[in-house]
Amino acid sequence: MKRQRGFAMQTLARVAVFAALIAVLGVPGTLNVFGAAVPITLQTMGVMLAGVILGSWRAALAVLVLLVLIAAGLPLAAGGRGGLGLFTGPSAGFLIGWLPGAAVTGWLVERAGRSPSTLRLFLACLVGCVGVIYLFGIPVWALVSGMTLGAAAWSTLLFLPGDLIKAGLTAVVARGTQRAYPDAVPAVHRERVRSDGGR
Repeated sequence: MKRQRGFAMQTLARVAVFAALIAVLGVPGTLNVFGAAVPITLQTMGVMLAGVILGSWRAALAVLVLLVLIAAGLPLAAGGRGGLGLFTGPSAGFLIGWLPGAAVTGWLVERAGRSPSTLRLFLACLVGCVGVIYLFGIPVWALVSGMTLGAAAWSTLLFLPGDLIKAGLTAVVARGTQRAYPDAVPAVHRERVRSDGGR
């Protein structure tokens, strides 16, 4: 019982740390390229890091905690923004997409084994935190802004170079962290928890 409680506390601590990390990455603010209604932020990199280090459901929980706090009005979105208004604007789909994006990224990394390569981490970030987030973000952006779906999709090409760089940096940072701390590999952490009777 004590051991399970210890794992639960450890999970809560990990979730809280990554929710805070994503929030902190919003401190530098936003970049609006060519006046785009949806800003570029560093917070997507935090979502990527949560996925590749926490795994699927813990990463999703970290993002959920942050989104709830933002919806409650705390200025934790990039540029010190907060409130329900963010979830009705052009970037609403991208924000909401963080949650499934983190979960998919984590799910892919969990299946990459005990020693995922930098390339596999990079590809997981691309699929989860670029592909999935865009799938949520583009239709909402089109709906809110009155653009066609094709025009909104075309506009997201502005974000792609930055997202590729963030995915690459995330993969390098995560792989280095996982080499130094094997428990930062989702598959390794899951096995350790199971072997010790936790969840």
